[in-house]
Amino acid sequence: MLTILGFAMIATFLVLIMMKKMSPIAALVLIPALFCVFVGKGAKLGDYVIEGVTSLAPTAAMLMFAIVYFGVMIDVGLFDPIVRGILKFCKADPMRIVVGTAILAAIVSLDGDGSTTFMITVSAMYPLYKRLKMSLVVMTGVAAMANGVMNTLPWGGPTARAATALKLDASDIFVPMIPALAVGLLAVFVLSYFLGLRERKRLGVLTLNEVLVEEKETETVLVGSAGSGSGAAKSPVTTGGSGSGTDAEETEDDERFQALDPDRPTLRPKLYWFNALLTVGLLTAMIMEWLPIPVLFLLGAALALTVNFPHIPDQKARLAAHADNVLNVSGMVFAAAVFTGVLQGTGMVDHMAKWMVDVIPEGMGPHMALVTGVLSLPLTYFMSNDGFYFGVLPVLAEAGAAHGVTPLEMARASLVGQPLHMSSPLVPAVYVLVGMAKVEFGDHTKFVVKWAALTCLIILAAGMLFGII
Repeated sequence: MLTILGFAMIATFLVLIMMKKMSPIAALVLIPALFCVFVGKGAKLGDYVIEGVTSLAPTAAMLMFAIVYFGVMIDVGLFDPIVRGILKFCKADPMRIVVGTAILAAIVSLDGDGSTTFMITVSAMYPLYKRLKMSLVVMTGVAAMANGVMNTLPWGGPTARAATALKLDASDIFVPMIPALAVGLLAVFVLSYFLGLRERKRLGVLTLNEVLVEEKETETVLVGSAGSGSGAAKSPVTTGGSGSGTDAEETEDDERFQALDPDRPTLRPKLYWFNALLTVGLLTAMIMEWLPIPVLFLLGAALALTVNFPHIPDQKARLAAHADNVLNVSGMVFAAAVFTGVLQGTGMVDHMAKWMVDVIPEGMGPHMALVTGVLSLPLTYFMSNDGFYFGVLPVLAEAGAAHGVTPLEMARASLVGQPLHMSSPLVPAVYVLVGMAKVEFGDHTKFVVKWAALTCLIILAAGMLFGII
């Protein structure tokens, strides 16, 4: 009976969030609470939730302060010179432009937010693709894959969800995975190189003068012209292919992008090197595990706010600017405490795991990590990260534990499918990407699925080769 109720709870949760009948936070709270009553253990719901919240508090703190920290770094202009440097490197060579797109998307993905990554990447690269008449699906595909690999950062979402669902430390999952993920990111760069060569063969190598994209003009396009603010609020009209368009249309398109406004009041050019060294030091301390990740980001966010915005009203304004992201992510983590608490506290996960152990061929049991890695491709594409990590992974982990596979191995294997997941129709950020790039979602999907799946399999193979999975 508990097995049936457990699968019914997961199925109800998945259906409701995929059909958008409930928000993930509401579904994570209300569905398990209802099933807890069905099981006859409603009186213990409070105990399950408190135990879950206590165990998940460090993960929520890490996400909260990581979002604030990288949000502040974007505000103060830490990434602006990097963008300008990539544009200077790209010039008008299609190969360099595609590789530059992958590099830029990977760097900006450090903030852990896909929408922000795509907004900055498309804002910087769209004018070049448009002027050179390059394929825009190449830009969206490369950006999505690079962001998918970087999305596995502890504050990006999947790693935190896996840690939350299995009650593990995020750094224990992520740090050993770095070599495999580095191979995956390298694969994206190599793929970008060959896609760029294909574009170069199709278009040839042009000069900036030939396409009216001088470096000075490019920087002007990036920041937008005076009075073009209203254009940025317009909903982009989605069209297929790259297209050429008229000069007037291209000018209107270019003026919409102002993500790197050099006159924004939050810029702190005199503190650039302080912010750069602080970020490098923070990431180094995280990799070396000098302090727990939540403590590092808490200290980093407090220091970044204090030094860059010494006046309290300015600090409040920065916190308010990133409050939506902080609330959504941290709220999701605490809501997950109800789901995982009920699933484990009532014993449903144990019964489901036993059933899965019985149906999985004996020979596959010791290879559950490999099975999980392969399953992560279709499952994270056809369902949300919330559904996979909170609904499916705990069951797979219990089944793997019965065959001696550790939860850490299962958690690492579950990250493999993220390069493909970022192009899932269930990911809101992908609509930001294709909308700003004026690419049909179907065209993007047809182009990216095969390459993203290949990247996922490369990460899985590297993880197994290095003994990580």
